[in-house]
Amino acid sequence: MPSRVRNWIGFVAMCLGMFMAILDIQVVASSLTTIETALHIPGSQLSWIQTGYLIAEVIAIPLTGWLTRALSLRWLYAGATLGFVLASLGCAASGSADALIAIRVVQGFCGGMLIPAVFTSAFVILPEDDRVLATTVAGALAMIAPTIGPTVGGYITQTYTWHWIFLINVVPGFVVVALVIACVRLDEPNWKEWRIIDYSTVILAALFLGSLELLLKKGPENNWHGPLVYSLLALCPLSGLLGVYLSLRRAHPLVDLRKFQERGFSLACILSFALGMGLYGSVYVNSLFLGIVRGHGPLQIGEIMIAYGAAQLVSAPFAAYAEARYNPRWLTALGFAVFAAGMFTNAEMMTDTDFSGLFWQQILRGGAILLCLLPATRIALDMWEPEEIPDASAMFNLMRNVGGAIGIAVIDTILEQRTAGHAHKLVDRLQAGDPAAARIVGLPVQYFHNVPFGQIDETTKAMVMPLISRAALTQSFNEAWVVLGAVCVAALITVPFLPSKLGPPGGHRLGGHH
Repeated sequence: MPSRVRNWIGFVAMCLGMFMAILDIQVVASSLTTIETALHIPGSQLSWIQTGYLIAEVIAIPLTGWLTRALSLRWLYAGATLGFVLASLGCAASGSADALIAIRVVQGFCGGMLIPAVFTSAFVILPEDDRVLATTVAGALAMIAPTIGPTVGGYITQTYTWHWIFLINVVPGFVVVALVIACVRLDEPNWKEWRIIDYSTVILAALFLGSLELLLKKGPENNWHGPLVYSLLALCPLSGLLGVYLSLRRAHPLVDLRKFQERGFSLACILSFALGMGLYGSVYVNSLFLGIVRGHGPLQIGEIMIAYGAAQLVSAPFAAYAEARYNPRWLTALGFAVFAAGMFTNAEMMTDTDFSGLFWQQILRGGAILLCLLPATRIALDMWEPEEIPDASAMFNLMRNVGGAIGIAVIDTILEQRTAGHAHKLVDRLQAGDPAAARIVGLPVQYFHNVPFGQIDETTKAMVMPLISRAALTQSFNEAWVVLGAVCVAALITVPFLPSKLGPPGGHRLGGHH
């Protein structure tokens, strides 16, 4: 078999493994209530099924660069995929909450290594002529997986049992392991890495990222108060600052933070962070609105949001064509501007907004995703020598995941802290006879003439308050959309400082390390 064909088979297999790991998060999220009932899980423990996975995933991502050097890309990816598959089997066989949560941590740790390894492979096992196509394939799969997850999860859970949301990983996973072992032949394990790595930076990175993820999860739930939140607020920055200090002082830290001295790489990481906030935040807001305000189930939510994934697929050929030929500054500006427009126009939702009212906004966001991702990926990774790419890929992908975690925490905080205020204002406006407020809430406008109402009886209050609560929550969702859009607009500040050209595929790399 020609080496180029063999490399592409190995790369596509790795993309499939990454797709499984990303898809797993949303598939499980849409089936949590079913798992809760089946395993009799207390409500206080339910969120840990996801939180445990996400904490382990975000800790694993920065470890990927070091483990790639120590084990080789081939054996790291095959081993991580095998671990993910075996953990999936363990999740399906779990009979209690504690067992499921523990195995989900293992599954998340293994799954977290698959994402940066794929982007590494696009730059080290394929020729430069193929990199645009490779990053397009990997980027499209990484972006589409969170979108179709609710549909897949809802369909599997409703058609079969919750066990199958884990069992679907088994056969494709073993295929990926076999193909990666057979086709990825790039480097050999370097066992010296186990002796020279500074383990203090590994521990501090795990403490920082784990406490950050937990803080972003528990902070909004506890209104940013309480002993747990205060402890995490102390541990997170302390471990992070000490980790940065040691990483800059030690000869062999977990990751080489000096890479951030490269302007292009630093700016690409900022773009990755903003994209993570927008990507994960928009999927989260849409899902919550459709589930809570509209009352749709997982399958219905997935069917509405499938337009988002379809737009990504349709736009992929154009994004790949443009990324290879046009100024990355203009492509990045176009991508983030259209992405922001899709969010700002979503900030006009009403309580009865449904598929038709969300369709074009999803088309805008879905069509812009790869224009945001592809130039930033090449800017971040194309400047490094092959042995440096795993670390760079890990940090670049970590920024996207951290951005997503922060975006979701911001959204939860907005929903928690702003909704009551919106409800009070709507009550005041309704009592003043404001027809615009009546329209927002969904009451007959003909009864409101800007004339204050008198005392409202309890029966009327009981009928109207649920409508006011839904309208107030919808206004909070709209504020969340504005915040996500503003983050994408802020990301445009980086555009004038980005490299003006990446060089065509097959040309020389960007400056930096040669």
